[in-house]
Amino acid sequence: MSSEQIEQRVRSLGEWFHNLDLKGVRTAPGHFLGDFPSVFWKTFQHAFPRDLTGKSVLDIGCNGGFYSLEMKRRGAARVVGIDSDERYLAQARFASEVTGLEVELHKMDIYDVGSLGETFDVVLFMGVLYHLRHPLLALDLLYENVVKDLLIFQTMERGSEQVGQFAPDYPITERSIFDRPDYPKMHFIEHEYAGDWTNWWAPNRACTEAMLRSAGFDILERPSNEVYICRRGKRTGKWGAAYPRQTLSTTTVAHPETIQ
Repeated sequence: MSSEQIEQRVRSLGEWFHNLDLKGVRTAPGHFLGDFPSVFWKTFQHAFPRDLTGKSVLDIGCNGGFYSLEMKRRGAARVVGIDSDERYLAQARFASEVTGLEVELHKMDIYDVGSLGETFDVVLFMGVLYHLRHPLLALDLLYENVVKDLLIFQTMERGSEQVGQFAPDYPITERSIFDRPDYPKMHFIEHEYAGDWTNWWAPNRACTEAMLRSAGFDILERPSNEVYICRRGKRTGKWGAAYPRQTLSTTTVAHPETIQ
């Protein structure tokens, strides 16, 4: 395709959030965050495996495909990208076509990852958690269904950067620890933040790390603000599956008092 044809197709696919370089054509040259996510990627790419030869990768919330394409450039044998937005998937398909980097793309919600029926060597979960109504459930589902080894995680964080040390339990009379800035806290956004109604949650750093550990992930490194390189570890809590593995019966059972 000529540059003019690429430019025309890029514009026809709507507004892009990923500013990709498609043979000299920029998909979001006026991005409010600058050359995003390339500038952000440079802050933590050094901590990411440089050679993914033979590895499988799952990119959750793949958007326009920036990270999926980077994984292919690092030699990944197979990259699967999922997103719930068909517009972003169309952009990612076009980017894959232009670059010649093969990426499997599926329209899928995070809560349905179990339907993939497989685990992946590397799972990217970048910029998704704070858009979810049920964030801890999502982490549980990743642990139980798709993460074989590494989880590359990023979320918007607000509040204190401090991470405190706390006892595993406290009496119900203890109240002061909840006022400490280094205690794990998740801020709930009832309406909008930054003009986006899908911004539901903003954890502080302590909360992010506590949630990852609670879901069963060992934090290996925090190479950049809000970015965590994790490995699937062993859960130490008393909980089991994130949800029942068998579908509950939909049969209606009458209350005893209604039986004649």
